[in-house]
Amino acid sequence: MIDRQEILEFAGEVGLDPNVVEKDYVLGWMLAGISRHPRTRDTWLFKGGTCLKKCYFETYRFSEDLDFTLLDGSQLDDAFLRAAFTEVAQWIYDESGIELPDASRSFELYRNLRGKISAQGRVGYRGPMQRQGDVPRIRLDLIDDERVVRDGERRPVHHPYSDVPQSGIQVLSYCFEEVFAEKFRALAERERPRDLYDVIHLHRHDTGANRAAVREILRAKCKFKGIAVPTLDSLSGSPHHAALRADWEQMLAHQLPQLPPFDAFWNELPTVFDWLQQEPAKAQPPVMGSGRSEIDQTWHAPAMASSWRAQGITAPLEIVRFAAANRLCIDLDYQDDKGRVATRTIEPYSLRRTKAGDLLLYAVRSRDGQDRSYRVDRIRGARTTQQSFIPRYAVELSATVY
Repeated sequence: MIDRQEILEFAGEVGLDPNVVEKDYVLGWMLAGISRHPRTRDTWLFKGGTCLKKCYFETYRFSEDLDFTLLDGSQLDDAFLRAAFTEVAQWIYDESGIELPDASRSFELYRNLRGKISAQGRVGYRGPMQRQGDVPRIRLDLIDDERVVRDGERRPVHHPYSDVPQSGIQVLSYCFEEVFAEKFRALAERERPRDLYDVIHLHRHDTGANRAAVREILRAKCKFKGIAVPTLDSLSGSPHHAALRADWEQMLAHQLPQLPPFDAFWNELPTVFDWLQQEPAKAQPPVMGSGRSEIDQTWHAPAMASSWRAQGITAPLEIVRFAAANRLCIDLDYQDDKGRVATRTIEPYSLRRTKAGDLLLYAVRSRDGQDRSYRVDRIRGARTTQQSFIPRYAVELSATVY
């Protein structure tokens, strides 16, 4: 198990409460245990917001639960779940040192809205923070009557901690198009803030996605749920819409370093529907800072959240990457050639490395729209603002893992 200091340092880099980061760390090992167990490895299909963050791209929305569709309905059984997780817990303890106490583990079977058996689990843990009192818990939502349209695929799990297993972590998960369609269906059915947040991020990371497949899967899922395929009008007129705006802060703020404005996400939905209906693709924005002769074309910034301090970089680059992914300007404290530090508000776009080994942040200065590049070793601080921006260049600081 990693030590408490590693959690504290990474929490500082991503701008979140250390307890939230500790849970993310334990989630990674939970996925490792489930994906290694012989009875769950090929039958538990990972999905939902945590699947997006751990398997596809960095949303910086640190989730609190694990959602699975079970391909073998007989496993929705109290005796099976208790026995399987006793073995999973032992494997996790042996491999990582994380303790999942037997007394803090429970499973409740219930009938869902379709009258079918589902299960909700609560798994307590003792991790690097070594908190006193009641142990924190991870929720598992397990269902077997979900409409799965496409075969699952084995995906690598992002685990940005020093004890990642040598062979990595892989988990059976929904394919990208199925995750997209499932999130869109969830937004139509319940209009919760996390669904809107995830749908917009899915659209921003649509590189390589098959739009026809997303539509086909969405139709099948809506038919299965007995609801209409969503439109912008149906979402706007939904009885859940007022709560969507009202709950934006309460349901998302603790999962993010900085909460983006609701309107910045809601107002992007028409573009998502245009994409879904296969409107002619708009011209892609130009790439910033790639064509210069001094740039090392073989280097690329990591696609997912990483510990830059472990690489000897003290600049708050994860705060910058979060702002870019959420289309928020940052206040950058920067030291010039004469040693003077001044603050400027910028739109962050890309990170490049020169052939000499210097990292450069490419951005647009907000006050006058001028292109700028900043040496990372001269960045003295960065703070996310509530000021949204419409990208003028490709936002490369938040890539998709395919």
